[in-house]
Amino acid sequence: MAKEVEFLIKIQAKGGQANPSPPIGPALGAKGVNIMEFCKRFNAATQDRMGQLLPVHISVYKDKSFEFVIKTSPAAVQLLEAAKLKKGSPESNRQKVGNVTWDQVRVIAENKMPDLNSFVIDSAMRMIAGTARSMGLVVEGGTPPN
Repeated sequence: MAKEVEFLIKIQAKGGQANPSPPIGPALGAKGVNIMEFCKRFNAATQDRMGQLLPVHISVYKDKSFEFVIKTSPAAVQLLEAAKLKKGSPESNRQKVGNVTWDQVRVIAENKMPDLNSFVIDSAMRMIAGTARSMGLVVEGGTPPN
Protein backbone atom coordinates (compact mmCIF):
# COMPACT_ATOMS: atom_id res chain seq x y z
CA MET A 1 0.00 0.00 0.00
CA ALA A 2 1.28 3.47 -0.88
CA LYS A 3 2.22 5.95 1.81
CA GLU A 4 -0.18 8.83 2.38
CA VAL A 5 1.26 12.29 1.66
CA GLU A 6 0.69 14.67 4.55
CA PHE A 7 2.42 17.80 3.24
CA LEU A 8 3.87 19.09 -0.03
CA ILE A 9 6.64 21.65 0.47
CA LYS A 10 8.09 23.77 -2.34
CA ILE A 11 11.39 25.54 -1.73
CA GLN A 12 14.31 26.86 -3.75
CA ALA A 13 17.84 25.96 -2.72
CA LYS A 14 21.29 26.35 -4.23
CA GLY A 15 22.65 23.11 -5.63
CA GLY A 16 25.17 21.41 -3.36
CA GLN A 17 24.86 24.15 -0.73
CA ALA A 18 21.76 23.26 1.30
CA ASN A 19 22.10 23.90 5.04
CA PRO A 20 19.66 24.07 7.97
CA SER A 21 19.50 27.87 7.96
CA PRO A 22 16.49 29.75 6.55
CA PRO A 23 14.61 29.17 4.26
CA ILE A 24 15.20 25.40 4.37
CA GLY A 25 15.37 24.80 8.14
CA PRO A 26 12.15 26.55 9.20
CA ALA A 27 10.16 25.19 6.26
CA LEU A 28 11.12 21.58 6.96
CA GLY A 29 11.32 21.80 10.75
CA ALA A 30 7.73 23.05 11.03
CA LYS A 31 6.55 19.90 9.22
CA GLY A 32 8.67 17.52 11.33
CA VAL A 33 11.16 16.56 8.62
CA ASN A 34 14.73 15.59 9.55
CA ILE A 35 16.51 18.70 8.23
CA MET A 36 20.05 17.30 8.24
CA GLU A 37 19.01 14.17 6.36
CA PHE A 38 17.36 16.32 3.67
CA CYS A 39 20.43 18.56 3.39
CA LYS A 40 22.79 15.58 3.01
CA ARG A 41 20.62 13.86 0.39
CA PHE A 42 19.98 17.10 -1.53
CA ASN A 43 23.66 18.10 -1.56
CA ALA A 44 24.67 14.62 -2.77
CA ALA A 45 22.07 14.72 -5.56
CA THR A 46 23.06 18.21 -6.75
CA GLN A 47 26.86 18.07 -6.69
CA ASP A 48 26.94 18.50 -10.47
CA ARG A 49 24.82 21.70 -10.31
CA MET A 50 26.80 23.51 -7.61
CA GLY A 51 25.52 27.02 -6.87
CA GLN A 52 22.53 26.94 -9.26
CA LEU A 53 19.16 27.94 -7.80
CA LEU A 54 16.99 24.80 -7.97
CA PRO A 55 13.29 24.43 -7.14
CA VAL A 56 12.60 21.38 -4.96
CA HIS A 57 9.22 19.70 -4.35
CA ILE A 58 9.28 17.71 -1.11
CA SER A 59 6.55 15.17 -0.31
CA VAL A 60 6.28 14.56 3.44
CA TYR A 61 4.46 11.39 4.47
CA LYS A 62 2.46 10.64 7.63
CA ASP A 63 5.41 8.78 9.20
CA LYS A 64 7.61 11.91 8.63
CA SER A 65 9.65 10.24 5.92
CA PHE A 66 10.06 12.25 2.74
CA GLU A 67 10.93 12.18 -0.94
CA PHE A 68 11.97 15.11 -3.09
CA VAL A 69 12.03 15.99 -6.78
CA ILE A 70 14.57 18.48 -8.09
CA LYS A 71 13.38 20.65 -10.97
CA THR A 72 15.51 22.60 -13.46
CA SER A 73 16.60 26.16 -12.73
CA PRO A 74 13.95 28.82 -13.43
CA ALA A 75 13.97 30.21 -16.95
CA ALA A 76 14.44 33.74 -15.62
CA VAL A 77 17.64 32.75 -13.80
CA GLN A 78 19.00 31.02 -16.90
CA LEU A 79 18.14 34.04 -19.07
CA LEU A 80 19.95 36.38 -16.69
CA GLU A 81 23.02 34.14 -16.82
CA ALA A 82 22.88 34.04 -20.64
CA ALA A 83 22.58 37.84 -20.85
CA LYS A 84 25.23 38.31 -18.10
CA LEU A 85 22.94 40.52 -16.01
CA LYS A 86 22.18 40.79 -12.29
CA LYS A 87 18.47 41.56 -12.67
CA GLY A 88 15.78 42.31 -15.22
CA SER A 89 14.22 45.62 -16.15
CA PRO A 90 11.90 47.41 -13.72
CA GLU A 91 9.82 48.58 -16.72
CA SER A 92 10.18 45.84 -19.31
CA ASN A 93 7.90 47.51 -21.86
CA ARG A 94 9.89 50.77 -21.86
CA GLN A 95 13.42 50.02 -20.72
CA LYS A 96 15.37 47.15 -22.31
CA VAL A 97 18.39 45.97 -20.31
CA GLY A 98 20.01 43.26 -22.43
CA ASN A 99 19.95 40.89 -25.39
CA VAL A 100 19.77 37.14 -25.91
CA THR A 101 20.02 35.24 -29.17
CA TRP A 102 17.71 32.53 -30.47
CA ASP A 103 20.54 30.03 -30.01
CA GLN A 104 20.69 30.87 -26.29
CA VAL A 105 16.88 30.63 -26.09
CA ARG A 106 17.05 27.17 -27.74
CA VAL A 107 19.63 25.92 -25.22
CA ILE A 108 17.50 27.14 -22.31
CA ALA A 109 14.33 25.64 -23.82
CA GLU A 110 16.04 22.26 -24.31
CA ASN A 111 17.21 22.37 -20.69
CA LYS A 112 13.71 23.27 -19.41
CA MET A 113 11.75 20.79 -21.60
CA PRO A 114 11.07 18.26 -18.79
CA ASP A 115 9.41 20.97 -16.68
CA LEU A 116 7.49 22.78 -19.44
CA ASN A 117 4.04 21.83 -20.68
CA SER A 118 5.28 21.66 -24.26
CA PHE A 119 6.18 18.72 -26.45
CA VAL A 120 7.77 20.67 -29.33
CA ILE A 121 11.00 22.65 -29.05
CA ASP A 122 9.58 25.57 -31.10
CA SER A 123 6.74 26.22 -28.66
CA ALA A 124 9.15 25.86 -25.72
CA MET A 125 11.40 28.46 -27.36
CA ARG A 126 8.43 30.84 -27.68
CA MET A 127 7.67 30.39 -23.96
CA ILE A 128 11.27 31.20 -23.01
CA ALA A 129 11.29 34.18 -25.41
CA GLY A 130 8.12 35.48 -23.73
CA THR A 131 9.82 35.25 -20.35
CA ALA A 132 12.80 37.13 -21.78
CA ARG A 133 10.56 39.92 -23.11
CA SER A 134 8.78 40.23 -19.77
CA MET A 135 12.19 40.69 -18.12
CA GLY A 136 13.19 43.50 -20.47
CA LEU A 137 15.47 41.41 -22.68
CA VAL A 138 15.46 41.68 -26.47
CA VAL A 139 15.54 38.40 -28.40
CA GLU A 140 17.81 39.10 -31.37
CA GLY A 141 17.14 37.74 -34.80
CA GLY A 142 13.45 38.54 -35.42
CA THR A 143 11.33 35.39 -35.64
CA PRO A 144 12.49 32.05 -34.23
CA PRO A 145 14.42 29.90 -36.68
CA ASN A 146 12.78 26.61 -37.67
